[in-house]
Amino acid sequence: MDTPSKPEWLRIRPPTTEQFDWIRRQVAHQSLHTVCQEAHCPNMTECWSAGTATFMVLGDTCTRGCRFCAVKTGRKGLSVDPFEPEKLAATVTRMNLRYVVITSVDRDDLPDQGAHHFAACVSAIKQKSPATIVEVLTPDFGGDESLTEIVANSGCEVFGHNIETVRRLQSGVRDRRAHYDQSLRVLLTAKKKNPDLYTKSGLMLGLGEKTKEVEETFDDLLHNKVSFLSLGQYLAPSQNHLPVFRFVPPAEFSELKSKAISKGFLFCQSGPLVRSSYKAGEFFFSSEPIRKSQQSF
Repeated sequence: MDTPSKPEWLRIRPPTTEQFDWIRRQVAHQSLHTVCQEAHCPNMTECWSAGTATFMVLGDTCTRGCRFCAVKTGRKGLSVDPFEPEKLAATVTRMNLRYVVITSVDRDDLPDQGAHHFAACVSAIKQKSPATIVEVLTPDFGGDESLTEIVANSGCEVFGHNIETVRRLQSGVRDRRAHYDQSLRVLLTAKKKNPDLYTKSGLMLGLGEKTKEVEETFDDLLHNKVSFLSLGQYLAPSQNHLPVFRFVPPAEFSELKSKAISKGFLFCQSGPLVRSSYKAGEFFFSSEPIRKSQQSF
C-alpha cells in the first residue's frame, strides 16, 4: 500500500526560539533524555518554547520493538544512573515547571523493570518542588501488579499507560510482549491501588482502525476506570516503521473528542499533532470545577 501524502495540517514549525535552546542545554547538561527528542515528537517546538518537557528516564534504549516507535531498541538497556532522580528534580526546579511528565523505555532486562527508579524520580521531584504536579507514563511492567503499585503510590497525581491502538491491530503494531488486555489491567490496577489517581491512556489513529473500534476502545478504557484520553495521528518515524494507513482530518478528531467526553472521560486532547503528553497539565490549570468533581471509583 502506498503511503498517502502528508496534508497541510501536519506542517511543523522548526525549533528556533531562545527558550527552546535554553531547555535543550539544561537537558544536555544533566545528561537527561526527553521523549520529545527520542520519539521525534511534532510538538517539541511548542512545548519546549513554553517551558515544558516530558523526561524519559532509565536510558534511551528500549528492550521492546514496537513497529511504530522511533526509540532505539536492544536486548539490554543502558546502566541505570542512580543520580538520575536528583538530576531530574534539579532540572524541573530550575525550569520552574508546574507540571512534569516522566516516562521511560521498557526495561524488561531489570528485575523490577524500573518501577523503583520511577518512584524515586517522583519522590525527588516532590521533595524539591512539592507544588509541581507529576504525571507518569509507564510501560506495562510485564503485567506485574506489584510493580504497577509501586509507581501508583509514588506520589504522582496522574498515572498514564498507552493502549496505543484498537484490539484488532495490536499484534501488528506493538511488541508481542504487549497486548490490549494487559494494558487495560495495568490501568485498572493503578486505580485500584491508589483510588485518588487520575489514570490516562492514549491512542494513535491512522493505522487502519475503524470508528466503531475506536469507540469500543473508549468503552473498554472507561470500564477500567480511565479518566483522561489523548488521540493523535500516527506518523511513521522512517520508511522502516509501520506505514501510515490514512491521515485523519482535524474535523474527525474533533468529533471523536466530543464522543469521548460524552461517554464519560473527564478530559480529552484530540488532534492530528496531539501526543500523550501534549498540554498534559491543561486539565488541572483550566478545568478546576471539573477537577473537584472527579468521580470516586
